[in-house]
Amino acid sequence: MDLSITRRFNAFLLVTLMAFLLSACVTTERGGVGTKADDAKALEYSLSLARNYIRAGNWEAAKRHLKFAIELDDSSAEVYEAMALVFQNTGEFEFAENNYKRSIKIDSNFSRVRNNYAAFLYQQRRYKEAVKQLELVVADTLYEKRSSAFISLGKSYMHLERLPEAEQAFYRAHLMVRTNIPLLFQLADVYFRLEQFSKSQQYYDVYRSQVKQQPAQALWLGIRLADKFADQDSMSSYSLALKNLYPRSKEYLEYRKMFIND
Repeated sequence: MDLSITRRFNAFLLVTLMAFLLSACVTTERGGVGTKADDAKALEYSLSLARNYIRAGNWEAAKRHLKFAIELDDSSAEVYEAMALVFQNTGEFEFAENNYKRSIKIDSNFSRVRNNYAAFLYQQRRYKEAVKQLELVVADTLYEKRSSAFISLGKSYMHLERLPEAEQAFYRAHLMVRTNIPLLFQLADVYFRLEQFSKSQQYYDVYRSQVKQQPAQALWLGIRLADKFADQDSMSSYSLALKNLYPRSKEYLEYRKMFIND
């Protein structure tokens, strides 16, 4: 068969198949094509495709499908949330924030979008605003990522020097997920700042026992705890590790400033 004829035949088959699939979309509300159920299915499919493109980092393809989704339903909080994620990842922060706010305006009980908006605000170092959103998120007792929201809330409190609130947020998260190893360090850190050194040491010891190699900030905390408890052996060990592993870190510079004075 001639190649051009084959291509036209294949195109005809594709159009026929699409027409058949569309004609099969019939609802109990009213028959035929173009019903509300059809639009809902098309919206769900477009949103699903957009999310897949977002995961793949294909922002233009994601926006294309989200634009179509908005044309189908401009009152979908999920669509605007997805659009916000696209603009956030492409550095168009004003558009991202507008879409987050529109999503929340449509559905004020949408904890996931509030959590994502809080992460956006945290990234922008707008910690007070992040706290406002996260406090609403953690109040949703059925939100599936509530423990993570408590951790984010604790970190935001830390930036605002609201240490007692940070401790409470981290501890609530710890009660929910005791296997979270980085959270043990967060608790050790906040208790140290609160000058509750025994508690800090307890969480630090558990944390240290469960990591293969401590990051610079953990070694620096270990050094300061060892100093508080006059544990010269631990202090020497952690100091040497900090020097060898992270000689250009801010923690090593702080160590030299506090303990070496050269």
